[in-house]
Amino acid sequence: VQLQAFGGGLVQAGDSLRLACASSYRTFRSDSMGWFRQTPGKEREFVASVAWGTGDITDYADSVKGRFAISRDNRKYTVYLQMNSLRPEDTAIYYCAQKRVGPMRATTSWQYWGQGTLVTVSS
Repeated sequence: VQLQAFGGGLVQAGDSLRLACASSYRTFRSDSMGWFRQTPGKEREFVASVAWGTGDITDYADSVKGRFAISRDNRKYTVYLQMNSLRPEDTAIYYCAQKRVGPMRATTSWQYWGQGTLVTVSS
């Protein structure tokens, strides 16, 4: 497995959860990383991204801005998504993605995908 996501689970509204995605691609340091999510019957949607290198440049969907934080550890080839103040509408399968080659928020822009981890938020 080249990209493996961890950390999903069942939590209550208002709780926090941290997702991690470990990469085995040697280009990790020079690749953008992103998180997307998908619920049944809906298209996969952009959640957050972090630029290559030090990770100083981040971007968030409006629905998670101020509650979620993306970060990366280049030594561990891992990207994280800290999710706070979770809401039932955050329930989804969360996917990590690596190596953006087009517009940030388009799923077609990302070359590598992980298998997804399920986050369920109960009310």
